[in-house]
Formats: sequence, structure tokens, C-alpha cells
Amino acid sequence: MLSCPSHYHLHPPHPSLLLLRPNPISATISSCLRRHNSKSAALLLRHLSQDPISTPQHHEHSIPDEDEEEEKLKLLQLSLATKRTPQFPGSIYAQSPSDPDVHSSLPPLRTLLHGKPEENDDDDEEKIIMRALEIRRKVTAEIFKEAMRRGKFGITYATNLTNRLGSFIDYVMVEAAAMKRMPEFSESTFNFRAKTVIQDSNVVPLIRWLKHNSVSYPKIGKLICMSRGKIESIRRVVEWLKSIRVKGEFLGVALTKAGENILERNNDELDEIIEYLECNGVRRDWIGYVVSRCPPLLSYNMEEVRARVQFYLDMGMNEKDFGTMVFDYPRVLGQFTMEEMNEKVSYLKEFGLCTEEVGKLLAFKPHLMGCGIEETWKPLVKYLYYHGISRDGMKRMLMVKPIIFCVDLETTIVPKVRFFQDIGVRDDAIGNMLVKFPSFLTYSLYKKLRPVVIFLMTKAGVSEKDIGKVIALAPELLGCSIVKKLEVNVKYFLSLGIRVRQLGEMIADFPMLLRYNPDILRPKYRYLRRTMVRPLKDLIEFPRFFSYSLDARIIPRHKILVERRINLKLRYMLASTDEEFEKKVEAMVERRRRFEEAGLVDDDNLSDSEATEAPVDNINLSGSGAI
Repeated sequence: MLSCPSHYHLHPPHPSLLLLRPNPISATISSCLRRHNSKSAALLLRHLSQDPISTPQHHEHSIPDEDEEEEKLKLLQLSLATKRTPQFPGSIYAQSPSDPDVHSSLPPLRTLLHGKPEENDDDDEEKIIMRALEIRRKVTAEIFKEAMRRGKFGITYATNLTNRLGSFIDYVMVEAAAMKRMPEFSESTFNFRAKTVIQDSNVVPLIRWLKHNSVSYPKIGKLICMSRGKIESIRRVVEWLKSIRVKGEFLGVALTKAGENILERNNDELDEIIEYLECNGVRRDWIGYVVSRCPPLLSYNMEEVRARVQFYLDMGMNEKDFGTMVFDYPRVLGQFTMEEMNEKVSYLKEFGLCTEEVGKLLAFKPHLMGCGIEETWKPLVKYLYYHGISRDGMKRMLMVKPIIFCVDLETTIVPKVRFFQDIGVRDDAIGNMLVKFPSFLTYSLYKKLRPVVIFLMTKAGVSEKDIGKVIALAPELLGCSIVKKLEVNVKYFLSLGIRVRQLGEMIADFPMLLRYNPDILRPKYRYLRRTMVRPLKDLIEFPRFFSYSLDARIIPRHKILVERRINLKLRYMLASTDEEFEKKVEAMVERRRRFEEAGLVDDDNLSDSEATEAPVDNINLSGSGAI
């Protein structure tokens, strides 16, 4: 009794132990009161109850079939544990605190891989091997996370980065396994070898340096996987990118999108590409921006770079045009294949453009090379043709506003055309509007076009029935600023004494009236009122008066009328060519002569004191209400 622990006397045997079969082994077990793990105890009983003469193979496969795979995986996880797992009294594979490694007290892994003489033995072995690799990969990932934590990285950052380093974790796992063949590492554990591989690669300091250079962890993970174990190549290429002024987050973008061979190219090859671009008009301080926006350029060899540059130079571009084109849209140089570039240039020539005109067009708007022929250009051409625009009209739109051929048809162009149709612009006038002023298709419908239309109808006096006519005749008004242009002109005309309704009629008759600068209108209005002595009504009836040059047309023709002592309405005075004006003047002079001769015949019977000469300027000579 003295050899037994005291708690044996305090706790009677559990009743379930009395149900075990009465044999010496079970009797011995039943006397033990420890019930920490009933499943482990049952497994131990089954192992101890086997026939001692049975073969080792039969002993190894004594686990029931339904629990066999689960038990194997559990034993496998214990075999690959990164550190000693906590054990409890009564465990089947108890580990002694003095054991230097967990493998010293666990069953060998090879005992799990002996298959049973059945047809699915190969499948079971393959599953167990794949499971072993998966567990080994998880162990390696945990070792890498531990190295990251020792490098002062946060748990979340280390976990997120490790999840993106699948191929690098495999590389560490393979290298650690290969180190087993080296004499100095033949007796070391896998954990020690994996830590050695990670430490020798200097990957943790590199991650710290990349993070300091604003490279995000997804791109760091991709770069490390791209390096295929050659970690130092990342630092070398990043230093080179910084030397050409690639900054911030674009370092990671340039490396990850430049292609997998970027880390294998030496600095001399990369410098040769940069020097060639500088010789063709790309300034040195633009190189960093160009490479940041078009990283695939670094993956080409010099022959392909020369072919791409020469493709644009053959279209008549000089070095200045080529350099600004590359700076405006770097993707034009390295993002597309040569076949795609040739197809797009050939399609642009179908609008009637020659090679030099295509070169000028691309130099002005290189974004055209980024548009698809089938996705963007052909639907737009079909839509424009539906609205009556010919090939020449499309050519003018392309040369005036080439960005129209880059925007989305359904979301940008169609809603604006429908808006103008709703306000009264006729369908046959839509095409003329687009050809005359294609720029309005690039304006915002709700921030630019609608406010201008509302201003014309509310502040400028344009009626609802005339607004469609005004927009169709002068779509350029849509590009004018309401505050800086339209409102200033409206205030000027109202200050002359013109009412809002009259101003609306004037705009409907001559919509371009609101586009003139008031500083140019003031001298013309002053000459009309003070020198020509014309009433304001004449200006309201003929607002196009402001469109004529004061020195070239208004003053010379007014002097002719004064010299000939005749008078004409502003419309007949200005809206004619010089030949037509001369004919009108001669006709009026002849008419006045006949009138005077008829008057002299009637005045023969009058005395000289009664004859008076009426002032010619006050006689209505036009016969239609002229002053």
C-alpha cells in the first residue's frame, strides 16, 4: 500500500473498467485509474492483445479500416512537427523530456507507407506522400514566418506575404532537403536546414528594403517567386530602375510587368535600350516615366526595340514628335505587337489619310494605338454613317478631334446625340453638327452641355422652338464658358437696351452673336450709333452687323453711300459682295436722277423763291422702310 499513490484510495475504479474481458492484460489495465484518452487506451489494448507470433506486417495494419487513414495522418503530422508537442501521461507515443528530437520517440515515417496487399495500395501511398509534402510545406512556411517575425515584421504582414510565396517556400523546402547530403548537415534536422537556407538567401533584409522603397507585399511576393532563388538579382534591378528615376510604387509595377526575364538581364543590356531611346528624342528625365507606364519595353532585345522605333519614324515623325508621342502615351512603344500596330495604321489609311498624315495624327494623339478595331472603331464608323456622315466627314472628325475614336460609343456618344434630338435638333442636322464641331462629344452631358442649353433658354431668351435651330447652326456655343463668355456677352447686349426676348430672336437669327468679344463689339456699335446715326432697331433686325469688319467693310461702304447721297438698310449695305454692292449703288443713283428730273419738270411753273431742295438723306430711297 505504501507504493501506491494516495489518490488510488480516494477514487474507486470506474465501473466501465469492470466490463473488460478477464485476462491478465485487461486486469492489469483495469487496475489503472488514468482515463485521459479512452481512444488511445483502446488502441493500446488492441495492440497488446495481438498474437506475439504475428508478423510485423500484420501488426502494422491492425488498425480498423474505417479509422486507418485518419490515424495514419495523425501519426504523420506528429512525425513532421516543428517542435516537441505536449504529451500527457498514458499517451501511446510518449516523448521523454530528454529527447533531443521529436523523431526519437515517434514511429518511423516509413512504417506508414507499407501498403496492404490490395488493389488501391498505390493510391493510398500517393495520398500519404502528398499529404506529407503538404505538411512539410506548412512546416517550412511556419519557419519562414518565424524568420519574418525575428526581422521585426508584424504577424499580419508576415502571414499575408507568406501566403503569396508558394514557389519560394517550395524552393526552401527542396534546398533544405538537398542539404541532407552534405556532410556538415547530415545529422541536422529539417528545421535547422530550412532556417539556414532562409538566412543564407538574405530574403528577410531584402523584403525590408523593398518595403522601404514603397513596394507592396503582393508585388514583393511576386518578385521573390520570379527570382527562382536568385534573390540578389531583385536588388540589382531595383537599383538600376532607381537610377533612371523610377520612383515609389512604380518600382514594383515595373518589375512585375516587365516580364519574367527582366531579372536575368544585365545592366549593360538595359542601358543600351535607354541610350537608344535618348538618341531618338526621348529625354533623359522622361525615361523613368516611360518605363513606369510601359514596363514590357525592358523585356525586348535591341533588334525589336529598333524595329518598333523605326516603325514610327518611317511615317515621317522627327525626333521631337517621336519623343513627345512616347511621353504622352508610353504604351505605344512596347505594349502592342507589330502585327497589331500595322493593322491599325492600315485601317486609319482607309479614311483617306496618307502615311505622313497618319504619322502626324499618331504624334498628336498616340492613344489611337490603344483602341481596338473591332471593339471601338468599326461600331463608331457604322454609327456615324447611319447619321449621314461621309468618309470625308469622318476624316475631318478624326483630324480635328481624334480622341472621339477612343471613347466608348454606348456610354459617351449615343446619350449626347439623343439629348440633342430631344431638344429639337433634326436628324439630318446631327451629322452636320458632328462634322462641324466634333469636340462637343467629349464634353460632359450633365456638367457642360445641359447647363449651356438651360442658360440659352432662361438667361439669353432663346425660345423652346428655336433652341434646336441655335444649337444646330452654332454647336460651338456648347464649348463656351457660361461664366466667362456667355453671361458676359448677354449682359453687354442687355446694357444696350435690348430686351431678353429681342436678344433671343437675335440669337436665333445669328447664334454666333454670343461668341464675340465685347471689346470688339463696342467700336462697331459706337460707329453705328454716332457716325452712321442708325437706330437700335436696325441692329435688332440685322445682328450680323457685328460679324463684319469695321475698317474693311463697314466704314468704306458707309463712305460710298454718303458720297453718293443714298441710303440702304444694313442688310443690303453689308451682306453682299463688292460687285453686288456697286450695282446696287448705281441703281439707286440712277433712280434718284430720274426722280429729280421728274421733279424739275413739275417745278417749271414755280418761282425761284418757292423752289426748295429737300435733303437727300431724309428721303426713303430703298422703298422698303430704310432710313
